[in-house]
Amino acid sequence: RVFLRAVNQFTSVLNRFFLDQASFELQLWNNYFHLAVAFLTHESLQLENFSQAKRNKIIKKYGDMRKEIGFKIRDMWYNLGPHKIKFIPAMVGPILEVTLVPEPELRKATIPIFFDMMQCEFNLSGNRNFQLFENELITKLDQEVEGGRGDEQYKILLEKLLLEHCRKHKYLSAPGEVFALLVSSLLENLLDYRTSVMHDESKENRMSCTVNVL
Repeated sequence: RVFLRAVNQFTSVLNRFFLDQASFELQLWNNYFHLAVAFLTHESLQLENFSQAKRNKIIKKYGDMRKEIGFKIRDMWYNLGPHKIKFIPAMVGPILEVTLVPEPELRKATIPIFFDMMQCEFNLSGNRNFQLFENELITKLDQEVEGGRGDEQYKILLEKLLLEHCRKHKYLSAPGEVFALLVSSLLENLLDYRTSVMHDESKENRMSCTVNVL
């Protein structure tokens, strides 16, 4: 809790003194995001790993601090405005870590950042695509699922939110929809593969899952 208060102090200082065009400090903002993500994903805050009694006790006394810091990360990202392009693709992995935390409200609040990154790269890169973002998300998703993160609920929510946002956009509706379905399908195959490697005795099933991922 003390640490969270300190991070909140940093957010107000960054917004007041290091955000406008003349005084923007890329390294400071970068450090802030990495610090906030490290705090949010710290093992001592992963409430679902505790017994129900311990979880209730922590929530009653402190609330779920992951949500508080996660909403702050979201707000700070949107505050960046035209500076956002400087954080793509480097921030894709850290934001992915945040969205994979199994807390529904946190996921709903942070997954739309992915669409914002797509839109930002599409508008500001000069290439009229979001290839840097796309490649980075697919690479990092592979690593995170292999590391044990991700679940069926995440897959459903990721596809739903990306499709909703893309379909409202004049230029991103077609390529965005293709991308959302591709990521959803990849995630499904990765989750199947992980399950088969961990639990399935059948060599044929394991091979089939491997072929699907490839």
